[in-house]
Amino acid sequence: MIGELYERALEGAHRVEIEDAAGRRRPLPVADWLALRPGDAALLDRCAGPTLDVGSGPGRLTVALTERGLLALGIDIAPHAVALTVASGGPALCRDVFDQVPGVGLWQTVLLADGNIGIGGDPVALLRRAGELLGQDGRILAEVTGPGTRSHTEQVRLRMAHTVGEWFPWARVSADDIGVFAAGCGAAVAERWEEAGRWFVSLRF
Repeated sequence: MIGELYERALEGAHRVEIEDAAGRRRPLPVADWLALRPGDAALLDRCAGPTLDVGSGPGRLTVALTERGLLALGIDIAPHAVALTVASGGPALCRDVFDQVPGVGLWQTVLLADGNIGIGGDPVALLRRAGELLGQDGRILAEVTGPGTRSHTEQVRLRMAHTVGEWFPWARVSADDIGVFAAGCGAAVAERWEEAGRWFVSLRF
């Protein structure tokens, strides 16, 4: 999620929605990002070694990993999200995953939680970039939509009352299709699991 409206949503005092090109709106699920929620524990348990949390938001996963004693780093494009992570005790930097990121080729786990496999609207490009960041025998842990859902890319924007942000591409990847996207960048699905109504995959190159 991009721009000033995302940061205002993180402040907690504003109702911000995601709007698609057809005018359909849904709430930006900020509450899901502020504290650990069902399904997170199984994801965290699978993190091994230095872990990069891509699109870390306010940092609940980065902080939890740090508290477990793992080396973790959150990256997010929103300065306020990064500040919230740091204030909660997690290391974080204001970075775009496609720009310069510390530790290229050294991370053992790259996290794409909360549907962040959709960043940039091109899952194959994102997974390929995540693969570049991984060290030998590293893996990507990604949250996807459940079986029976449709994989697609759409243009969306954020809206708060009559204030709207710029359009940006976002992708949704179904658990049914993740193998195809993984194969497109030379990866394979090593594990797929469901927890608390959420679906996740582990990918290896």
